[in-house]
Amino acid sequence: MKAVQIDQYGGTEVLQYRDVPDPVVVAGEILVDIHATSLNFGDIKVRKGLRPAYVNLTGFPHTLGRDFSGVVRTVGSGVKEFRPGDNVFGVLDSLQEGAYAEMIAINSALVARKPDALSHAEAVSVALTGLSALHSLEDAAKLKAGETILIHGGSGGIGTFSVQYAKHVGARVYTTASARNHDYVRGLGADVAIDYATEDFVQLVPTCDVVFDMIGGDVQRRSIDVLRPGGRIVIIAPSTKDADGVRDDVTVLRPIVSRDRAHLERIASLVMSGAVHAPEITRMPLSAVRSAHELAESRQVKGKIVLEIR
Repeated sequence: MKAVQIDQYGGTEVLQYRDVPDPVVVAGEILVDIHATSLNFGDIKVRKGLRPAYVNLTGFPHTLGRDFSGVVRTVGSGVKEFRPGDNVFGVLDSLQEGAYAEMIAINSALVARKPDALSHAEAVSVALTGLSALHSLEDAAKLKAGETILIHGGSGGIGTFSVQYAKHVGARVYTTASARNHDYVRGLGADVAIDYATEDFVQLVPTCDVVFDMIGGDVQRRSIDVLRPGGRIVIIAPSTKDADGVRDDVTVLRPIVSRDRAHLERIASLVMSGAVHAPEITRMPLSAVRSAHELAESRQVKGKIVLEIR
């Protein structure tokens, strides 16, 4: 099969589109013909060597990619819930990768049925991003109607899902985004869009119940200033160090974004109910992975980049 691997850390030149052996299923797994995988910023960090734990488990060559949508080819022993021909989507377990490929063998518990109304590209565009948003806003922050939330980076993959989810539950939504993406985030449901390049969100955002931080650093530290006493900041940025211990009257939350069928089915139900829509998608073939990474790093893309395989 074809796959994208790296033999060393580096720039986009280390991405190699090549032939690799087909995976083989073991008990409890399914083999999926992948139709689409998404490009997540974590993929870029792994490629650059900023997340060595992922590669340490497999060594080089290492196949990138964390989420996928496709069709079941075969099932391993003990798998009762799927059969060949089923349309599914899923996210690999933490510290596992391999979705930049034509096929993948995966624990069936990490996979859910893809709604027929969604294309493979649409399904994968809300897979890992949806998990991150739900674990952060629904499970950790327990965002509810009438609360005010500031979401940093509302035009990205996780931000797109988060803005829509927050609006769905009845929150008032402020989000930061580049000026060119303000119409986009308002269309998602944001009440107020703030240009992070020219405006200071601390001066523009009222006292918030929740802040969702995907940035870290100075943005994380200053976000503490907009929280009310008893407020919550939920962080999936690389570190919580700029929020820890700053105020003893706010709660710093660091969700564990686990992979499981229940959350994937929750994502599917939100999308099928119309509460959340798939983001704007930029589609590129897997063979164009270098260009896709370059485009992602330019931060000129709204929504998600999806690598189409079939």
